[in-house]
Amino acid sequence: MKRILITGATSAIAQETARLFAADGAALLLVGRDSDKLAAVADDLRARGAEKVETEIVDLIDLARCSRLIDEAVEKLGGLDALLVAQGTLPDQAECEADPLKTLFEFSLNAMGPITLLLRGAAYFENRRSGCLAVITSIAGVRGRKTNYIYGSAKATVSTFLEGLRGRLCGTGVSVVDIRPGFVDTPMTAHLPKQALFATPESVGARIYRAMIAGDDVVYTPWFWRWIALVLQLIPRRIFVKLSI
Repeated sequence: MKRILITGATSAIAQETARLFAADGAALLLVGRDSDKLAAVADDLRARGAEKVETEIVDLIDLARCSRLIDEAVEKLGGLDALLVAQGTLPDQAECEADPLKTLFEFSLNAMGPITLLLRGAAYFENRRSGCLAVITSIAGVRGRKTNYIYGSAKATVSTFLEGLRGRLCGTGVSVVDIRPGFVDTPMTAHLPKQALFATPESVGARIYRAMIAGDDVVYTPWFWRWIALVLQLIPRRIFVKLSI
């Protein structure tokens, strides 16, 4: 896995994952919105052993621009072996509830952008009969909790899409990896009170790296979130809707 496109590349989790691929001598195309942060990440990865690091400043709300990224990665890297979609925001629930346009904006960034990339990536990898499509979704997509159902529904959309895409690509040599982290101590969650369930970006990034190499299907990270997700799924609906979680 030597040529990798990473969107949302300035996120803490994406950086940690990219560092491990850089140590393997991979060639990377990093996509993000902040040019200064992107340049700093690229310099760090070059110092860590990446064979090549290219960058693209892209607002991933622009779906037409998203659709061109696969072709650009192939051109810049001389081919493509993997796509890691790490873009996303954790919106303010109350603001989204008050403004449908904000909800649609967040849904587009967290769901439609990734789906656009996945469709383009799937076509490329299916033709080559190899490759890896990996997306950071969330434990929030397991059930629609009243406290973050807008974010969770976007992530659930992507997870459902990935399940169908995995079926489509079964037998083609293309892996489809759905990465479902729980709470991670990153700038995106800086406003949340920290507790024992929070993981570090380093541990989550290492798990993503291993999952992409192995071609895993669905990955909960840390591991105990798999069992928490199972419990959440088993709670009867009439009880679940009353829970303040």
